[in-house]
Amino acid sequence: MTPESSAGGGADVAGLVIGVLGGTGDEGRGLARRLSMAGHRVIIGSRKAERAAAAAAELGGGLLSGAENRDAAAAADVAIVAVPWDGHRDLLVALAEPLSGKIVIDIVNPMGFDSRGAYPLRVPEGSAAEQAAVVLPDSTIVGAFHHVPHGLLLDPAVATIDMDVLVLGDVRAATDLVIALACEIPGMRGIYGGRLRNCGQVEALTANLVSINRRYHAHAGIRITGV
Repeated sequence: MTPESSAGGGADVAGLVIGVLGGTGDEGRGLARRLSMAGHRVIIGSRKAERAAAAAAELGGGLLSGAENRDAAAAADVAIVAVPWDGHRDLLVALAEPLSGKIVIDIVNPMGFDSRGAYPLRVPEGSAAEQAAVVLPDSTIVGAFHHVPHGLLLDPAVATIDMDVLVLGDVRAATDLVIALACEIPGMRGIYGGRLRNCGQVEALTANLVSINRRYHAHAGIRITGV
C-alpha cells in the first residue's frame, strides 16, 4: 500500500495491515495491542504459528491474529521488527523476499546487561536499523518506537501514553507514514529525528532510560520540547 498525503499534511494510514515480526515478546505484543486498538488489523509473527496465535488470543483477538513470521511479513503492508537483537540479522535475511518493496519499522535496541546495568552494544553497521537496511536493500527501513516502555503498552489501565517517538529514515513518505502511525496511539506523538545514519544514538539512549526506570521505579520516556 502506498502512503498518500492526508488533508492534515500527514500520511494516510487507514486500512494498513501491520505485521509485528518476532512479536510475541513484551514490546511486540504491546505495540500490536495499541495499533489494533487504533483500528488496524495486526498480525503477530513468530517462528511458531501456534505461539503467535496464542499471543493474539491473550491480547483479546479481534483485529489481532497470529502467524509464522514469513506469513505475517507476506500479508502485511508495513512490518515492525520486534525480534531480540541476537536474532535480528537472521530473521531479516530469512524474510528479505516477503519484505521486498515494503516499509519496515525497526524498533530493536542492541543492548547488553551486566552487574552495572544496561549498556549499548556496538553494531558494525552503526545501528540495528542500518543493519536492516544492509540486509533488506529492497525494503525501506525506518527506525522508531525505541523508547516506549512495554509496561505502558500492555497495561489495560493506561489509556494514554504521554511521550514522543523519534522516527528516523531516509525516505520522507516512509517517515511520514510511521509518524502518522505513532500519532494514532492516544497521547503519543511521532517526531522526525533525522536520517537513518543517526539511529545509533537513538537506540543507545534506551540503555539510559532503562537505568532511569530501574532507579526510580518508573516508565520514563522522552518528550521533545519546542515542536
